Amino acid sequence: MNKFALALCSALLIAHSASALAASSTELAIKGLITPSACTPTLSSSGVIDLGKISASDLDEMGITPIGKRTLQMNVTCEAQTLMALSSTDNRAGSAYVNGLYGLGLINGDQKLGYYDLTLMRLVADSIPAQVIWSADKGATWENKIYLMPGTWVSAAALGGPLQPIPVKEMNVDVDVGIRFAPSAELDLSNEVPIDGSTTLDVMYL
Repeated sequence: MNKFALALCSALLIAHSASALAASSTELAIKGLITPSACTPTLSSSGVIDLGKISASDLDEMGITPIGKRTLQMNVTCEAQTLMALSSTDNRAGSAYVNGLYGLGLINGDQKLGYYDLTLMRLVADSIPAQVIWSADKGATWENKIYLMPGTWVSAAALGGPLQPIPVKEMNVDVDVGIRFAPSAELDLSNEVPIDGSTTLDVMYL
């Protein structure tokens, strides 16, 4: 092998080794912002909707049984005007009879008792009526929707204005909760069954 070929082979080996070393590393980055103001959400009735006792015989055997909407008032108070949104987490994930909504718990570990939805109505931002806007991509884009589904965000926008969140110091909104039960023929109702819906509502800073 001549000196040129030997040098070329050596250079290729060095380049390959450097490439292999470079490919065996990665980077961890931590980013974010610390906001100077905080927002506190509260719900009327301590966030509890008590349906009392419902007779199994009152449930439709083959179809869905709606029991009407229950309404809670939600207040979000911030220390200063803040760009924020609300998000939700279904604490009974996997128990909703209809996918994409909130569950009411399971019977015998696999029978889905029912589901409920959350609709935000009559939103007021800093004493001025506003519209509800909705995002499925963590605030990258917004639409004119009033439903808060697990994993989505909702915020306030000016009436008649662009579909973009506005900063608020205080927001009040009615949370309409629509509750429905699965067909009783699909459920073991031979014993008392707890209605066990639970959702966490979080403030997300934009």
